[in-house]
Amino acid sequence: MTVKVLIVDDSSFFRKRLAEIIATDPRLQVIATASNGEEAIREVQRHHPDVVTMDLEMPVMDGITAVRKIKAIRNTPVLMLSTWTTEGAKSTLDALEAGATDFLPKRFEDLSSDKVEAQRKLCQRIYQLSSGFHANHSDLSAANRIVKSQVSVPVKADKSSNTTPELVAIGTSTGGPVALQKVLTQLPANFPCPILLIQHMPATFTPSFAERLNTQCAIRVKQAENGEVLQAGTAYLAPGGQQMLLKGRPNHLYVSIEAGDANETYKPCVDLTFDSIANICGAKTLAVILTGMGSDGRNGCENIKKRTGTVWAQDQQSSTIYGMPMAVAKAGLADKILDINDIGRQLAELS
Repeated sequence: MTVKVLIVDDSSFFRKRLAEIIATDPRLQVIATASNGEEAIREVQRHHPDVVTMDLEMPVMDGITAVRKIKAIRNTPVLMLSTWTTEGAKSTLDALEAGATDFLPKRFEDLSSDKVEAQRKLCQRIYQLSSGFHANHSDLSAANRIVKSQVSVPVKADKSSNTTPELVAIGTSTGGPVALQKVLTQLPANFPCPILLIQHMPATFTPSFAERLNTQCAIRVKQAENGEVLQAGTAYLAPGGQQMLLKGRPNHLYVSIEAGDANETYKPCVDLTFDSIANICGAKTLAVILTGMGSDGRNGCENIKKRTGTVWAQDQQSSTIYGMPMAVAKAGLADKILDINDIGRQLAELS
């Protein structure tokens, strides 16, 4: 099925350039363009696109307002195209809170120094966003009904499984900023253990994201620093463009922030962080996988489970993209499959 795309940007040059790039992928088709938010709303109502690419700053109606109004009319995935600056990061995070699904750099060279590869990544993200989003908001497949059945049958755990973990680690990608906000804002200031957060996000975005979460939450949230000793009641966000590994020993845990290998797909990578956790305190870790494309975190969860740690996964209904949590659930690694609001509530009960 061809993915129908609506391009929204106030620059006619950019609209034309983006349309030409999209035209190189036979799976995609530009069905309309718009120069501001008001036009975008009309085109969404007229053409029912599968994906909308949205600029942030436009005359008449800005992208954030347009996203909010579009989502009220039709549940269409919106891909924000923004500048990867501090101000761009703040505005993009506002757009995600308004209902945008994902974001990419407006300067496509930031995706890859190779022009062809950058264009391929852009087209692939648009296609994945459509297929993942619409699959997630349609009827469950037979395979996913099996996963869903794990949720519908209540299982009483013995008291030993309810002991407070020494560490909580949360991995997520597409839809993660809003999901993390929903989880972390439910936690009390005296949360009994440290939390590691691994969100697929560029380096210019993670400082602003950590600051935003810190103002919204009772717990302390900060971007992790190399060598930092972990403290209870604090959440440490992995810096974008780097890898965050756990070091030390139980009761004296700290993080190592490393460049990682050039060929690594994700920086930060959930699997790498979870693997380092498994080697040190896997049995006393609660790993949580939230919404996101792909399967990053599945192997790391497996290693934590091998060391008798606990794994929770977000359910399909509350996920923006049911990729990462589905990979964990289908592999039989999830001790619990929970709605995003229940994850925060049940974590709070650990206090």
